[in-house]
Amino acid sequence: MSVEEHIKEHLKESLKESFKERRGGLEIIADILLVAKEGEKKTQIVYKANLNFKRVGKYLPYLVDKGLIENRDNEYKTTERGKEFLKDYQKMKEQLS
Repeated sequence: MSVEEHIKEHLKESLKESFKERRGGLEIIADILLVAKEGEKKTQIVYKANLNFKRVGKYLPYLVDKGLIENRDNEYKTTERGKEFLKDYQKMKEQLS
């Protein structure tokens, strides 16, 4: 195997690993709901859930619309429905592991 082929193969494996580690939509939703359980500002959700503002800006309105989170005075808090989602999500993860 040439050096070039070796580098390409290593890069391909490296990319596979980084994609495995990425969170899916449900994981991101669960992380946001978990962070906001006691109420948090948008900036704190970004940092504590390890997201960027653009991504949080897409998820928060969606979660509010679905009734999983509420926004009062620029503070987001997980609703009872959101807490139920977290319980169900945890059960699902346990079943799959």
